[in-house]
Amino acid sequence: MKPLTQYGLMAEKHWREFLPRMVEELESKRQLPVMLLEAEEKTEAEMDRVRRDLISQGLTPEQAHGQAWEMVRERYIFLPPET
Repeated sequence: MKPLTQYGLMAEKHWREFLPRMVEELESKRQLPVMLLEAEEKTEAEMDRVRRDLISQGLTPEQAHGQAWEMVRERYIFLPPET
């Protein structure tokens, strides 16, 4: 399995702190690395798509990247905390 990038590492840190039961379950099934990689890949793919759309609407690459990150990060990386 390939090493995680910044997005996967952010997800792992967030999940361990705010979703400990989910992490424990994924670890018991040996699925945590797979799910982190999936979160990373989905984040990168969706950010790329959103960034391209925003650039085509006239934003600079830097503005588009920032807005894409704001729009995508909570879908796969910063999931809502467990209750």
